[in-house]
Formats: sequence, C-alpha cells, structure tokens
Amino acid sequence: MARLGFLGLGIMGGPMAKRLIEAGHQVSLWSHSAGKAEVLAALGATACATPSEVAQRSECVFLCVGNTAMSREVIFGSRGLAAGKAASLVIVDCSTISPKESRTMAAELAARDIDFLDAPCTGSKAGAEGGTLTFMVGGKKDVFDRTRPWFEPMGKQFYFCGSAGMGLNAKLSQNMILGNLLQAFNESLVLSTKAGVAPELMLDILENSAAKSGLVSAKAPLVLVRDFAPRFSVKWLEKDMELMLESAAELNVPLPLTSLSRQLFRASIAKGHGEDDIGGSIRVLEEIAGCQVLASKP
Repeated sequence: MARLGFLGLGIMGGPMAKRLIEAGHQVSLWSHSAGKAEVLAALGATACATPSEVAQRSECVFLCVGNTAMSREVIFGSRGLAAGKAASLVIVDCSTISPKESRTMAAELAARDIDFLDAPCTGSKAGAEGGTLTFMVGGKKDVFDRTRPWFEPMGKQFYFCGSAGMGLNAKLSQNMILGNLLQAFNESLVLSTKAGVAPELMLDILENSAAKSGLVSAKAPLVLVRDFAPRFSVKWLEKDMELMLESAAELNVPLPLTSLSRQLFRASIAKGHGEDDIGGSIRVLEEIAGCQVLASKP
C-alpha cells in the first residue's frame, strides 16, 4: 500500500482517484470543489483542505486539472504541492498542458529535489472509470519505473516517451488526429444527410470501409440520438488544439488543417456548446447547412 495523493476530481480525475482507492492505497484528495473530495472520502480516502496538505501526506501525488495555469498553481502556489513537501516526493501531472511550460516546471521542481513526470492520458471518461487509460509519460525513466505500479490501477497501456515534456508532445499529436478526424466526420455526415443518405446507412458504410475509425464508432451513435453529455468537452479539445499550434510554432511546423479545425471548435464554443461532448460540435455545420444528423428510428 502506497501513500498517494490526487488533485482534480473532475470527469477524468474523479474516476482515476477512485481506482487508486479501490486498489487499497492510502489516498489523500483535494479538489476546487470540496464536495467531490468528500464523496470519495466516504470510500476510505482522506479529503484535504489544500494541495500542500496532500503533499505532506503522500510519497507520490497525481493531478489532473484543466489547463497549464491550474497545473502551475496547484504545484507552485502558496498552498501548493511544492510548499507541502515533507519527505521524498514525486509529482505526476496527468493534465494536458503546454509541453514547454511542463519542462520548465520539471526543472524548477528538480531544483527543490522533487521528481516530476508529465503523464497525460487518453481513454476519456469510460477509460477512467474502467481503469483502461493509456498513459504517455515524459521524465526520468527510473522515476517512471519506480512509480509504474501506482499507475496500473488506472490504465492498461503505458508508453515512456522520453525526457520531460515528451509525454505531452505525444498526447497532443494523438489529439491532433482526433480533432481533425472529428471535423472530417462532421462534414461527411452533414453532407450525406443533406443529400438524402440515411445517417444509419452512412455509418454502416463507414464501419465497413477504409474510413472505419474507433472515434467515429464511439461518437456517431451518440450524435444520432443527440446525446452530448460530456465525456470529453469541446472546450478542452479546443484548448488542446491551441497547445498543438503553440508547439508547432516553437518547432516551425505548419499545421494548416489543425488551425482550421480549431476555429470550428471555437465556433462551437461561441454557440454555447463548450461544456458539451466533442460530438456536439457537429451542430455548427448542421446550422450552416440547414439539416440535422438524426436517427430515423427512435
């Protein structure tokens, strides 16, 4: 049994923390929404008032927060993890944030004798709940090898990608395909539906063609019944695409498709759909085209 911490108990973080509790670890929790920590505390964890208190109680702390600024605040703020270090400490950031800033934070933590891994994950809400996430890890290999058993209740695939920031570079590259593919799906289904092809028929064709995609298989049935409850929200994918473009500018790599896709996700946010699942982004094109991709049968 390890003394672990978890910060950020949202759509992904909450189920991830629950997996650690169910694995029998001694888990300390913190969230901006205190009620979320209290719910999980009822399962045998400890709800803490601040991130620093979590650090005091832990040998390794995982965090899964929304953006780069949040990550820096919970690590380096006046009541952050770094301030609460009591003994040997590893911080594992599972958030999808700026690779450049993550490398900076790794160096700052090293100066305080705190080990750090960037370990963004993919698998959405279902993967977090089922413990089947895929982690892409950057940092020191020996630190990852030492902490890997603590990852295992949360995931099934673990890729060590290299030095600090490399896990994030891998995650953003994966999400780049996801974001661009989703926009291609949106365009295809709106076009075929307006032309008169039944959406169910079009999806069957896609499932049995070279265009078959795990993303489409997962999202399309939900689009057809207009289920846009958040598994991975539009606002977070748009944020990730902004990070992709920032990294591309740093590395002098042109990303024309990603630039356009990001604008379409921003349009979805402007329409009020930012909190909805990424499948709901199809409504921007539906409105422009004057049709709705909807199942013909209830």
